[in-house]
Amino acid sequence: MSTETAAAAAEVVAPPPAGWEEARSRVYAVGLAAALPAVSRPLADADGHTLAEPLTPRTDLPAFPTSSVDGWAVRGEGPWKVVGRVLAGHTPPPLEADGSTVEIATGAMVPEGATAILRIEESTRTADDRVAGTPRPAPEWREPGEEAYAGEELLPAGTPVDPAVLGLAASCGHDTLRVRRRPRAALLVFGDELLTSGPPGAGRVRDALGPSVPAWLRRYGCQVRPADVVGPVADTLPAHVAALRAALADADLVCTTGGTMHGPVDHLHPTLEALGADYVVNTVAVRPGFPMLLARLVDDDGRVRFVAGLPGNPQSAVVALVSLVAPLLAGLQGRPMPVLPQVTLAEPVPGRGDYTHLALVRWDRVAGTAHPVRHVGSAMLRGLAGADGFAVIRPGTSGAAGDRVPVVPLPLTPGERSW
Repeated sequence: MSTETAAAAAEVVAPPPAGWEEARSRVYAVGLAAALPAVSRPLADADGHTLAEPLTPRTDLPAFPTSSVDGWAVRGEGPWKVVGRVLAGHTPPPLEADGSTVEIATGAMVPEGATAILRIEESTRTADDRVAGTPRPAPEWREPGEEAYAGEELLPAGTPVDPAVLGLAASCGHDTLRVRRRPRAALLVFGDELLTSGPPGAGRVRDALGPSVPAWLRRYGCQVRPADVVGPVADTLPAHVAALRAALADADLVCTTGGTMHGPVDHLHPTLEALGADYVVNTVAVRPGFPMLLARLVDDDGRVRFVAGLPGNPQSAVVALVSLVAPLLAGLQGRPMPVLPQVTLAEPVPGRGDYTHLALVRWDRVAGTAHPVRHVGSAMLRGLAGADGFAVIRPGTSGAAGDRVPVVPLPLTPGERSW
């Protein structure tokens, strides 16, 4: 089949462009249906993964009455005779006689029979070497189950594992966690016109997506090695097919840049056809970002992999990442569908007719306002470098100052929970 015939066939069978919100929902659903299998990981190796089952304590927290202060565990009325000492990490004998006390350290187990704890700084030693003072009326220890009960759900499945989660899991008595691993991703850069070093010139432009897309993917929770970034791939159909087949051997997701149209050197559609892919989304009614796509391949053994076709213009490629790749990756990791926060527009933002407009903005999280930025053409990255996300202007509308609109946050730091 010629390149022209293959391109025409792909165009005929491809589904029509999807609305932006519909596309997000669709790719999240297929990602969730193909969620990565759960594996057990030691706590030291679980950071950046996603809980595959709820986090529950193995015992009550705390598991035993625990002193909140340094002082004296006393029984009955004072002054009290000192009969021992209790340090953290030990099981003390019970206090059996009224008028007795043991010195106790913060975090130590409160002995059975204790009726109060007297703070060390509020106590005195009497001439006959007894302890005197007045305990505070509120108990100075933590009761079993005060923080959580054994088996209580503390965090749901789908929670990203971060240092706080690791600490909580350890306190719950876990040595390992059931998690979904981070998706493996690769990037293919298409375009003979691209330079990989030095300044642009003589009709050739610098590849801005080869360095940046892997960094975005890592911020969305992916594993991307330097060897997983390939290109520029030669502008021929055989080169595209070979490169995509090789990348799919190890990756759960392969992103490509450029080639999403049907021009003379746009080979992505016939490549997908040659590999037996089916479209999840083929073009989205959004500006900037046209055209973008997500395709799916299913092996004979049921293994599912995805190809995200990003436009060649840099800002449009990032729009495709936040529109299709981010919700897909949330689904693959078993995370909830991202909920978009609302912001108040500080200035007007124009609409784009029948298309959703994703407008780059700076987000003042204190004031809850979004300010449009300049230099936001599809081929520009200057505005993106100073932005925090995209304000969503729905089809058939425009944004007036004071309007409340959704915003798609950019994941500006690794592991940020915006997505």
